[in-house]
Formats: sequence, C-alpha cells, structure tokens
Amino acid sequence: MRETGRMLPVGGLSTIGRRAWRVGGLLLAVGIALLWTMPLIWSVIASLRPQNEPFARGQVWFGSGLSVSNYFRAFELAPFGRYFLNTVMMVVAILSVQLVTSSLAGFAFAFYRFPGDKILFTIILTQMMIPTVALLVPNFRTIRVLGLYDTIWAMAIPFWGSAFGTFLLRQSFLAIPRDYGDAARIDGCAWHMILRHIYLPMAVPAVIAFSISSVNWHWNNLLWPLIITQSDTTRPLTVGLARFTQLGEIGAQWGLMSAATLIVALPLFVLFVIFQRRFMEGYMTSGLK
Repeated sequence: MRETGRMLPVGGLSTIGRRAWRVGGLLLAVGIALLWTMPLIWSVIASLRPQNEPFARGQVWFGSGLSVSNYFRAFELAPFGRYFLNTVMMVVAILSVQLVTSSLAGFAFAFYRFPGDKILFTIILTQMMIPTVALLVPNFRTIRVLGLYDTIWAMAIPFWGSAFGTFLLRQSFLAIPRDYGDAARIDGCAWHMILRHIYLPMAVPAVIAFSISSVNWHWNNLLWPLIITQSDTTRPLTVGLARFTQLGEIGAQWGLMSAATLIVALPLFVLFVIFQRRFMEGYMTSGLK
C-alpha cells in the first residue's frame, strides 16, 4: 500500500526551531533597543511640542502639532553659542595633551623594559580606582595657587594625564609585532621616529577610540567645571544647562528643557555616528572585552 503523505525532511524541525529562536532573539533585541531609546524619543517629541501646550495627565507625548520654537527660546535664554565654544576649547585643550602623554607613556611601557616598569604601570593604573570627587579639593587649591580660577585652562589641566589612555594605547602597541620597531632601530631610527612612523599609524583605531571616549567624558563632565567656573565667558555646555534649569521664569517647561538637552547632546551623537566603526575597532584591537 502506497503512502500518500509527504515525509518531512530530516532536520526539518530543528530548522524551524532555529528560525523561531532567531526571530525571538530579534524581537527581544528590538524591544530592548526601544526600551533604551525611549527617553531619547520622548525628549525629541517633547522638544517639538508647542510652548503654549502644557504637559498634563494623558498628554505627555504628542501635542496638537510640531514646533521648533523651544529651540529658538532656549538660545534666547542662555548663550549656548558661547557655551559650545567654551566646551570645544576645553575638550581640545585636554585631548591634545592627553594624546601626547598617553602615547609616550604607552609606547615606553610597550616597547622598552626597565627596572620597576610593571610597578610603575600598576601605580598609574591605580589612578582609575581613585574617585574623581576625592581629587576636587587638592585640584581646586592647585588651580587657585596658579591663578587660573575661572579659565579654560583650569578645567583642562587636571586631566592632562590619563591612566585609561595609557593603558589602552599600551595594549594596542603590544599587539604590534616588535620586529617592526627593532628593524627600524637597527636602521638608525630614533625612538620618536619609531613611534611616529610605525606604532601610531598602526594604532589609529585605538587613538580614535580613546579620543571619542575622552571627548564624551569631558563634554558631559559637570562637577569640576561647575566648581571652577563662575562666568558665562568660561562655562561649558553642561554648566550652562544646569544654570539654565535654575532660571525662575522657566518653571517646569519640559519641552524647553528637552530642547536645551538635545542641543548639548547632538554634537556627541554626530561624532559617534561618524566614527562608530573606528571606535569599535579600537577596543577590539586593544584586547579589551
């Protein structure tokens, strides 16, 4: 008697199961992504809400229309242009020196061997374990002695040395075959030429990753600039935003606050989107998980 039913292929159920798991994992990832981005989505929607429409119960999302008036109002209430310039100057003053000091230190620990190198490297890494709050008082006293209070340099000088940058670049330099440096030294290249022409070009992803991390940290830093500045001529964006919330005439205008917050965060978002691939490559090639 001939069977009329068609047999399932071997492994058919396992294939269906794998597809179900894949779809389930995709839906879970999308749900988590939406959950994480929900505050950002709400901020964008709130910033486009008309100013004359207050937030009420059941009306915390969409208003009657879309308006960019909150952004223009935010620029009228606070000199965000000046705050932005101060922030860029502070970040450049910090990062330019950090790249020099971290590159030199990372190259020394990766290429050379000298007595006490591991102990010294461990001491440098302990800086990452010290809370930033614990250094506020000594840093403030140093800045006052130097006469740099309420200046861009006052916000930058305490961060010219970076233990994280030293560690990241050292790990990247260790991943480069030492034969390149030894061959260059045999050919008569000085140490700075080896660093400039061999090690740094091969560690560009790590340099970009550290640069983005440093810019992100100091762009969002609030406590130290809040303590060391007192005028709009030196305040960065974060301090300007904090002062922006204290203006009495603003009250609880969440649309206005959302617009001001997005103005502060937008440059960092654009920077990360542009260098996203290099940022990930830097951490992958440095051996960090």
